[in-house]
Amino acid sequence: MCNKFFAELFGTFVLVLGGCGTAVFAGRAVGFLGVAIAFGLTVVAMAYGIGHISGAHLNPAVSFGVWANGRMTLKDMLVYWCAQIIGAIIAAAIIFAIVKTGNIEPGNYAANDFGEDLAKCGANYWSINMGGAFLVECVMTFVFLMVILGVTDDKHANGKFAGLAIGLTLVLIHLISIPLTNTSVNPARSISQAIFACGSALTHLWVFIVAPLVGAGLAGLCYKAISCCKECKK
Repeated sequence: MCNKFFAELFGTFVLVLGGCGTAVFAGRAVGFLGVAIAFGLTVVAMAYGIGHISGAHLNPAVSFGVWANGRMTLKDMLVYWCAQIIGAIIAAAIIFAIVKTGNIEPGNYAANDFGEDLAKCGANYWSINMGGAFLVECVMTFVFLMVILGVTDDKHANGKFAGLAIGLTLVLIHLISIPLTNTSVNPARSISQAIFACGSALTHLWVFIVAPLVGAGLAGLCYKAISCCKECKK
């Protein structure tokens, strides 16, 4: 389990550094598309880099969905959560430290938010209420987990392309939801950035913890039900 802990810590570190780092340092140059691709690329890289060690969850919601689906124990899930949150915070701290070394405008440190607090970050953001943000994050995480559980299903999937499918799905999810919530679908990523953004990002943080977990849990149960139905037909 020690090797899995450090694999998840490192993988989540790379995810936050690559995705949120792109948003903070290059967001104005690459736009939403560039940030979405950055998040997707980090997942692809880590899926093939550490996937054979820990499965490259990189996300407490993913681990929760996998647990709800019956593919990991509660103890292992909690270990993954600790590793993921620590890795995310280390990456966010490095981004924060780099910002402080120069004349860099970090905005809200790529933190997740909604409503006017997010809309004021740029002209391309939309203002939605708390219910809308919860729905967005819940649905996007549900979609993400359904893909993850499908492509990593040992009985039916081609695992060679799992990392690519998951990464591309994350790109799509970001393209849909960056203008609405800055895209979480990952409580560790939300926690780490909110710490340094402070303000409304911390106040609204619970939405970006609870909603992804709800969506992931539902996906875990739904995919389990679908799989059972398929086995019964055989």
